[in-house]
Amino acid sequence: MATWSNFNFQNSASPLMEQIIFFHDHTLIILIIITMLVSYLMMSLFFNKYINRFLFESQMIELIWTILPAITLIFIALPSLRLLYLLDELNNPLITLKSIGHQWYWSYEYSDFNNVEFDSYMIDFNNIKNFRLLDVDNRVILPMNNQIRILITATDVIHSWTVPSLGVKVDANPGRLNQTSFFINRPGIFFGQCSEICGANHSFMPIVIESVPIKNFINWINNYS
Repeated sequence: MATWSNFNFQNSASPLMEQIIFFHDHTLIILIIITMLVSYLMMSLFFNKYINRFLFESQMIELIWTILPAITLIFIALPSLRLLYLLDELNNPLITLKSIGHQWYWSYEYSDFNNVEFDSYMIDFNNIKNFRLLDVDNRVILPMNNQIRILITATDVIHSWTVPSLGVKVDANPGRLNQTSFFINRPGIFFGQCSEICGANHSFMPIVIESVPIKNFINWINNYS
């Protein structure tokens, strides 16, 4: 989860989020190089005294400042396209979770099991034991080291199911079923929130995922049923 004075990404809990962070760092280095180069050229133009009364055009410099930005964009576009296809890849999911957005709470259904469905409401944030605006009464329990498919929809307005640590952000649209998948590679509790402005209590519908070993998940399913 996010902590005070943390300007970086949250620690990733899935391979997809790791790739997103790598792409962010790659693009940021390119932006820093461009900023430094343009700043140097601007400063040198401000303070030098070079003049040339007979220079009206130069085909070579125009060719250079056309080709260099195009090459730079290719260096950004190719990893970006690779990442887009990776995010859409669905690779033999073990279980399917269905998330339904309401004003203003989430409900979940485990489609592979009978009668495993529940609503998830934010709990009292005045209690010091709870994470303010982030904790819920019923957490989503998922097995680690397994591919998980999630189907997302809504019953009233547009919501957005977002968990930064997993690199997942999918809109929940009424009358439409959106799909994505993720792979949790470590145990832990991961927090998210609705990131689509959906009404007065938009800030009060958090998401909490608890990642556990597969044996604990099976025990939880058996006890729930």
